[in-house]
Amino acid sequence: MIWQVKKRAEEHTEEPEATSTEVAAVEPSISAHEQLSTQARRLLDLKVAVHRKLIDRINLSVLDKLSPEQIRAEVGDLVAEILVEEDAALNAREREQLVVEVLDELLGLGPLEPLLKDDSINDVLVNGHQMVFVERNGILERVGTQFQNEKHLLRIIQKIVSAVGRRIDESSPFVDARLADGSRVNAIVAPLAIDGSLLSIRKFSKKPISMAKLVELGSMPSIVADVLGAVVQSRRNVLISGGTGSGKTTMLNALSSFIDHRERIVTIEDSAELQLQQEHVARLETRPANIEGKGEVTQRDLVKNALRMRPDRIIVGEVRAGEAFDMLQAMNTGHDGSMTTVHANSPRDSLSRVEQMIGMSGIDISSESSRAQIASAVNVVIQVSRLADGRRKMTSLSELTGMEGGTVSMQEIFRFRMTGRGENGEVLGQHEATGIRPKFLTTAADHGIELPGDIFRPQISLG
Repeated sequence: MIWQVKKRAEEHTEEPEATSTEVAAVEPSISAHEQLSTQARRLLDLKVAVHRKLIDRINLSVLDKLSPEQIRAEVGDLVAEILVEEDAALNAREREQLVVEVLDELLGLGPLEPLLKDDSINDVLVNGHQMVFVERNGILERVGTQFQNEKHLLRIIQKIVSAVGRRIDESSPFVDARLADGSRVNAIVAPLAIDGSLLSIRKFSKKPISMAKLVELGSMPSIVADVLGAVVQSRRNVLISGGTGSGKTTMLNALSSFIDHRERIVTIEDSAELQLQQEHVARLETRPANIEGKGEVTQRDLVKNALRMRPDRIIVGEVRAGEAFDMLQAMNTGHDGSMTTVHANSPRDSLSRVEQMIGMSGIDISSESSRAQIASAVNVVIQVSRLADGRRKMTSLSELTGMEGGTVSMQEIFRFRMTGRGENGEVLGQHEATGIRPKFLTTAADHGIELPGDIFRPQISLG
């Protein structure tokens, strides 16, 4: 039984907030309460009363020992008792919804739970307690989800960050964290957040998107997917470039499916997102500094350590700073087939970004030497983009061919050429070959991988 057998613990002495997603979205200048219908207002008030009494009667320490089915049954019985006391007349659907929302508040993330369970949603963006947006198919839209007040939203944020050993308050007002399913979370609160706490959740796909799925979604033609498969199987080092939300991690996950299952892979990430399907994967994740400012473990520390772990390939989720130099060193010292991502708007920009990161490593190295390291280590750059209509596509496949003077030589193999906009705003265009045969065909042939030469002819339709 989860009925309370002792006085409520000190941490639950504060008056709880309501638990619920609210009805229709409202204008920020209009009170949410004013927008609720009489029926909805009655239900909201009832939820507040039920939640208060439930916390008074429940023994929270027992919850961890019960299965979800047992908790649902116990809470359902308690809610039924409280509804009798409140003299509330609810139909079966309303009662079931009330139990669901109470459970979401007790065991989950309250009003956010329905959004996190919706597989069509990629991002959840909370701008204060009354305004929530989601991204579906690359398009942002406002939803009716709301929190009771700012204190309620802050409590949900605290619940998220405390679960992964982080903290957020006035002295440390922003934090990166992740949910139990791997979803990436960023939160920022007052005094930095002026109009209310801000919460951004990049959802973690339960089913990794394969290369076949990317082809089906139109991210690239099947011919290009075959070429990317040959790049990975022939152990070429890959840099995936793109803007925020362009699908870099998705592409990295899809490419990893071509790695031989007999190889040992070490992954390094700030927040674990990669979903590699191989059996022999060693996953590493960075650690922030503690309250005293000690104990931080950076990606650079982990890349250095990974070299001692006998990896066949090293995969870094994203290079942001000095670890770029160590990653290039790894690519140049026998760890062929390594991969990483970088924030950049074009393949050429991605090389400039990596060069800047080498400068952040503290190593005294000239620009020309940095470029030589890049040209020697990176074989292929894949550019991914989120188009104006929300769709994500591979927009360029380029190959590094060495150095010419003080410049890294690069040749584009495939590109996406936009031709206009459709009636519904969709971006029109097609992938095309540039007519250049890549040098990695020779390496692929050495690995027993043959690609038809005519696919690189510009007049051939790529589908």
